[in-house]
Amino acid sequence: MADTKSPSNASTTTPPPSTTTPAPLDTTFYTWSTFFSILTNTASPADRAAYFRTKDTLNEARDCARCDADKTWLLAYSPIIRFLAHNIDLLGPANGAAAITAANVRCRRCDTHQSGGFDPAYGILICANHVRNRGHLEDTLAHEMVHAYDHMRFKLDPYDLRHAACMEIRASTLSGECRWTREFFTRGQWGLTQQLQECVRRRATLSVANRPGCKDDVQAARVVNEVWESCFHDTRPFDEIYK
Repeated sequence: MADTKSPSNASTTTPPPSTTTPAPLDTTFYTWSTFFSILTNTASPADRAAYFRTKDTLNEARDCARCDADKTWLLAYSPIIRFLAHNIDLLGPANGAAAITAANVRCRRCDTHQSGGFDPAYGILICANHVRNRGHLEDTLAHEMVHAYDHMRFKLDPYDLRHAACMEIRASTLSGECRWTREFFTRGQWGLTQQLQECVRRRATLSVANRPGCKDDVQAARVVNEVWESCFHDTRPFDEIYK
């Protein structure tokens, strides 16, 4: 699941740096023994979290540099990213549209489990420590760009659960993150029939369930079902599902 937020007026300035002194990094759990216990599934949840948090912090500069390089390449050469960027450009300033460029797609280390996010005042966030490779980054960036397009074109409110469900259905359908190969090789989902629909429903429901206004998984599933037909079959700005 890529996001919990949605950039119509994406700022090209980064947030001001923190004035607080960061706490010293605790590397107690970043050891071979902890790594081995994780491999053998004997590490406690707290030890696992501490290990990966330390790993992400130590590798932050490397992860962000790789993410920035791949982001720049995708914005220049990826057909789906170029197409979405062009269609967001076509909406124009009258719709609150800001061009999607390297300046407002930012690679950062994230402490959450999501791989990306979108915010009208900030732009697109890519969680560099959660991006596996360029293909994963392409799917994540496309997902967030669909959110950007929806926010600018349809004026959807991400705090309205029905709007949020529609945004998530469209983003998961159109970004490519639910194609069969991604489901099979990355997520261990081996279904052969209705695979796309099941993936989109699952990811949209999870995302809606994490919204502050959603009570539980039951409400999330109900809201997704209510908007499913109209949102799943709406492929704008594509003529059809791209991949």
